[in-house]
Amino acid sequence: MNLFLIGYRCTGKTTVGKALANILGWPFLDADSELVKEYGRTITEIVAQEGWNSFREKEKSITKKLCALDKHVIASGGGVVLNRENVENMKKGGTIVWLKATPEIIKERITQDETTKDSRPSLTAKGLIAEIEETLAARNPLYEKAMDFCIDTDALSIGDICGIIIKKMNETD
Repeated sequence: MNLFLIGYRCTGKTTVGKALANILGWPFLDADSELVKEYGRTITEIVAQEGWNSFREKEKSITKKLCALDKHVIASGGGVVLNRENVENMKKGGTIVWLKATPEIIKERITQDETTKDSRPSLTAKGLIAEIEETLAARNPLYEKAMDFCIDTDALSIGDICGIIIKKMNETD
């Protein structure tokens, strides 16, 4: 069984994932980093050269590989839920936790995170807050449908989030 973290950009998937992996003694993998490693290009480069559809196909391939692992904490790409097959594979492969935050908090985190600012292409070509709100409106129902449970990360520390996840995992054992 794996632990999959889903949610929009800058909701804490990578930070929480690394902390959880440390607590559980499991390896941590970031799906976006694995994709970049596999294809030898950044997400921005793949999208610019091949388009979003090609990127999503590559994401599906990486997700399938990650789902075949066992006892890993995996931070999924923000759009992983756009493909039903990804969600089905994650459900078969473990527990899915949706980490969410308000658009305002996400914007604040994106603008403070140099790696996200530079390595993530725009999804809508709109202003940042409009893009976040529009994308969340489309994706939130998909995150909700995919998740086993949800944690609002707005006002919680990394330690608190990890504690909640571990408690909920123990309840389902």
